[in-house]
Amino acid sequence: MPADLISSISTTELTPLLDANDPPYLLDVREPDEVADWSIPGVHNIPLGELPSRFAEVPHDARVVVICALGSRAQLGAEILAKENVASQVLDGGMAAWARTYDRVEATFGDATVVQIRRRGKGCLSYVIGSGATAIVIDPSSDLENYEDVARLHGWHIDHILDTHLHADHLSGSRALRERTGATLWLNPADGFTFDFDQLYDHASIGFVGGVQLDVASVSVPGHTEGSTMFQLGEGAIFTGDTLFLESVGRPDLADDAEVFARHLYKSLHDRVLHLSDDIMVFPAHYGASVEVRSGEYVAAPLGELRRKLAVLAVGEEEFVAWAIARVKDRPPNYREIVRINAGRTSPSTASPDLEIGPNRCAIAS
Repeated sequence: MPADLISSISTTELTPLLDANDPPYLLDVREPDEVADWSIPGVHNIPLGELPSRFAEVPHDARVVVICALGSRAQLGAEILAKENVASQVLDGGMAAWARTYDRVEATFGDATVVQIRRRGKGCLSYVIGSGATAIVIDPSSDLENYEDVARLHGWHIDHILDTHLHADHLSGSRALRERTGATLWLNPADGFTFDFDQLYDHASIGFVGGVQLDVASVSVPGHTEGSTMFQLGEGAIFTGDTLFLESVGRPDLADDAEVFARHLYKSLHDRVLHLSDDIMVFPAHYGASVEVRSGEYVAAPLGELRRKLAVLAVGEEEFVAWAIARVKDRPPNYREIVRINAGRTSPSTASPDLEIGPNRCAIAS
């Protein structure tokens, strides 16, 4: 078996290749139920046990990347291919490493710069908005170096941190980032946080050194959670958290009162979001597998485009509520424990990041 037929590739190296015109052939050797639950978009699933009899399905003239949960099965899969003279690369750390893989996009909106930090393996989106010497961070993950690095590159100081809601799919980095930067942490008390923070209120304005304002157009957009919050940057952009996505809307069932929360969500969308300009850009907190991600392009869309694309935004309240309740399915993995940690009711441990492995599942299936 020629050793030079097997090499490795990191998730950081893989990410730009996925967005290229000629992406690699992704061979996931996990079991079908594992792949159906969570996978990198575009994978081809051949379980490891079937690969010896199905190796002919793998193209011999393509760049092949072999994937599994942690890397050990992928290594065995690469060895099977090498015996057939098929070269491949093993994804270092497998899907566990993919869960902590990021890239970023930035552009200007008026006098501010918006940096979108995309957690590719989770479909999580967070933001650094900077102007003058000041930066505001929205929905930071626990991988704090992403935000500190952006601030350092632009010469910004992180002065304010905002969470759009109490997250259920990933660990928030807000408290830890506050400790490292001395920033003010702004939250909506309706989500039941048990630690100290500065309370948001309707139409609050959080300013930058330099005169630009990040306007909280509406704090109260309940539905996904009771404390869900939307932030508006001038007339150019809204950061909708888990209220409105590019492919759907936020699920209302995580607090076990789906009908009540679905009615709140309907009112939030129609009273607080949909009256805004068609041209305003929607920046959500997550994206699902159906959303195409491209290097150098925001995961975002004009509100008018979402009005035309998402039929559920045009239905009446009763139809919306029935639709929302009927379509909520599997909840985020470990979401109850993640909520306890993010609310401050449980202290995180060294094992806590493992709770995040898996899909975000924060949207209603469209």
